Amino acid sequence: MSEGFVVGRAAALTGSAVDGVRPVGGGDICDAYRIALPDGRAVFAKTLRPAPEGFFAAEAGGLELLASTGTVAVPRVLAAEADVLLLEWIEPGRADAAQAERLGRELAALHSTPAPAWGNPDPSRPAYLGSVPLPSPAEPPTAPEDWPAFHAEWRLLPLLRQAVDRGGIGRGDARDVERLCEELAADPGDGTGVSGPPQPPAVVHGDLWSGNVLWSADGRARLIDPAAQGGHPETDLGMLELFGCPHLERLLAAYEEVRPLPGRRARLPLHQLQHLLVHAVLFGSGYGARCGAAARSALG
Repeated sequence: MSEGFVVGRAAALTGSAVDGVRPVGGGDICDAYRIALPDGRAVFAKTLRPAPEGFFAAEAGGLELLASTGTVAVPRVLAAEADVLLLEWIEPGRADAAQAERLGRELAALHSTPAPAWGNPDPSRPAYLGSVPLPSPAEPPTAPEDWPAFHAEWRLLPLLRQAVDRGGIGRGDARDVERLCEELAADPGDGTGVSGPPQPPAVVHGDLWSGNVLWSADGRARLIDPAAQGGHPETDLGMLELFGCPHLERLLAAYEEVRPLPGRRARLPLHQLQHLLVHAVLFGSGYGARCGAAARSALG
């Protein structure tokens, strides 16, 4: 993506001239830039051409949903168009224990915020994990006991089919994921099945790996790049643990002081499987083997 394109779009959307532009880290999918404005402000610009339909609108909607809970900090959305997203610039800072502990308490508060149903806030629009869409049923389920079957049918199985189609998972590992999905479909959701204690739908970030935690210079971490929806809190925590996070033990300890989760370690493979499947879709069979291992661990 050319800097000239980004400068032109930023100027048009902010109604301001642009003083400077520099690339910044933006993940594996998009190009990202810091845009300096003449009044001393800076904005963050994120671009992808061609972007999947509704890609940046979904991200903006997710940030606004998280902000509306009053629990976690996110960058303010300035503009969301088909080809670009503009956000408030947050000056990065060093990850430290104080920010991690505060974030742990804030995540506990976020996960105590009820969502109206399982799945995306607008079922007609997918959320995205990277470039992979997450669909939701037209009439999303709402009861705590609905989560196991919802998670199997609308999260794990669609991702498994894509991973199989792209050669990202072997036959034996795929069969073990299918076995887990069969167990989830039959799970009564009352605490006696593989899914553990019943959990009502809560507002979750949806893609909470460590790269989506922005440690800031002002001492309060921001959450970015969400797939925010009604989901299971342990899936957020499982993703946070999947690839490591600075001061993770302090973060989780602060979380559980507010919102204890007895027995969570045993359920961790189940809640990491969705994100492992996304990685098998995007990055191949090395993750496919990890999917099979997670499914077998979840089944016990």
